[in-house]
Amino acid sequence: MFPQIKSSGIKNRTYNKGRLGVFVNNSVNFAPSLNASTTDTDLYIEVKAGSGTAFETLFKRYYSTLCSYAGKIIKNSDASEEIVQDCFVKLWEKRANINIDSSVKSYLYRSVHNACLNGIKHEAIKDTYKNLQAQHYSSSFAFATDALHASELQTSIQKAIDTLPPQCKTIFTMSRFEELSYREIAEILNLSIKTIENQMGKALKIMRLQLAGYLNLFILITLLF
Repeated sequence: MFPQIKSSGIKNRTYNKGRLGVFVNNSVNFAPSLNASTTDTDLYIEVKAGSGTAFETLFKRYYSTLCSYAGKIIKNSDASEEIVQDCFVKLWEKRANINIDSSVKSYLYRSVHNACLNGIKHEAIKDTYKNLQAQHYSSSFAFATDALHASELQTSIQKAIDTLPPQCKTIFTMSRFEELSYREIAEILNLSIKTIENQMGKALKIMRLQLAGYLNLFILITLLF
């Protein structure tokens, strides 16, 4: 049976969307919430054993921050909540088969991150670049558009990024367009900071080659954030 989580008192959010199926004043009675000092690892051990109370505690601990994180990626608050709730549903439904080797926090962030990327369509990515271009068009980086029209700018950036290897592309996108620090990226992807630095160096080298004819554009990509 899937736990039904009471929504009262959780940062004013209403949990009534998606497969999570949260109901207020339902007939499922939870024991008092576990102590706030209970570690994520201990909570997940209880979740694997079928504890609805532990699941509720873990859900309340990370739901809001995960929604905010997802919102930075897909720019849609409703869709962000759906994605986070679905990730928790999958965590519960597949708990018997999910063994978390990293921290529970890293696992949750990585799950939400991957779910967001899977939900992003090509047009959404193009819109993101368009918004970025518009935001910086009148800034000190506006000289980058002197050599290219707006559509050419988007096309050139997209083509250059599409040439990056998968992991390199993910890290570059998280750094330049999701505004995450190397440390945050390393934690989410369960990689070392050194690996993130190396992959970013590789990405910028490839981008420099791909945009060799547009020096100002490459400077924009390098310094934008």
